[in-house]
Amino acid sequence: MRQILFAVMIALAVSITLTPLLIRLFAKRNVGQEIRSDGPASHQAKRGTPTMGGIAIIVGMWAGYLGSHLIGIRYDAEGLTVSGLLVLGLATALGVVGFLDDYIKLSKRRNLGLTAKGKYLGQVTAAVVFGVLALRFPNNSGLTPASRHLSYVRDYNFLYFSVIVFLIFAVFLVVAWSNAVNITDGLDGLAAGSMALALGAYVIVTLWQYTNACSIKPGPACYSVRDPLDLALVCASGAAACIGFLWWNANPAKIFMGDTGSLALGGLIAGISITTRTELLMAVIGALFVAEILSVALQIAVFRTTRTRLFKMAPFHHHFELSAWPETAVIIRFWLLGGISAGVGLMLFYGEHLATVH
Repeated sequence: MRQILFAVMIALAVSITLTPLLIRLFAKRNVGQEIRSDGPASHQAKRGTPTMGGIAIIVGMWAGYLGSHLIGIRYDAEGLTVSGLLVLGLATALGVVGFLDDYIKLSKRRNLGLTAKGKYLGQVTAAVVFGVLALRFPNNSGLTPASRHLSYVRDYNFLYFSVIVFLIFAVFLVVAWSNAVNITDGLDGLAAGSMALALGAYVIVTLWQYTNACSIKPGPACYSVRDPLDLALVCASGAAACIGFLWWNANPAKIFMGDTGSLALGGLIAGISITTRTELLMAVIGALFVAEILSVALQIAVFRTTRTRLFKMAPFHHHFELSAWPETAVIIRFWLLGGISAGVGLMLFYGEHLATVH
């Protein structure tokens, strides 16, 4: 528990102090966000706002994670683990893809960065490397960071994937979650605040998995997760880094996270869902992100079949803006939805545990 507090304090301090430095640096170099011309008219005033603030989130995550381990040496705490490093590595790799996308947008002064093929190539490559490595490195109990079973709160033993099918599934999760967070990042502070809520819920999930690990409390309700305590540090560091960034990203935003941050955070929760054996539970805890990407898919499907629009604009947070909701009202209400979905996910997680015990 002490290590988690250290991780939170360090990640928060680094993120909240590094972000204004990035704001001044990018403002001095006149590096600002280009706004899509077909978006809400009110967003045109945001043109020129510094972007690529996701750098502060990524640095904050790593600082919180590594710093807590350095301090933890004094207390004979658990050292670095493969699971934690793989999840942070996946997030960083996708952050690099996002950085390239942002850099191209800024250098060419347009709202289009990498081509769709280029972005998908980066996402798929990162996912495959993560998937291959996550099936290696068994511990003394034979547990690897990832499992070849589909999982809700724990593995479904009747659903066992071949290596190829598992890698395809990992690619799907990484691409889906990174794009879902990327799409959600359309209003000031929306993605950062919602992500902090989801990651906060996963701090509780991973701590519960640690205290009820099969190596500590064998029984029908125990959890077979390789490094749950270290994953709790990753989640805590990620949540704190998002909160530190949110201080500057809240409406009116002084900086945007850009694809650098949104793709990295999407990769982070994809990796966490795989390494905690909770791929299906993540869809509940992160239901806001699921709803956002589904709104885009539904908008496209309905328009192509009926030539009419389901929403005034997709993703559907823009629908409410165009329905005369103030931007702050949309953001706060969506945060509430994110908090509700995180709470429901935790209740389902604990309910499954109680049902298994009895």
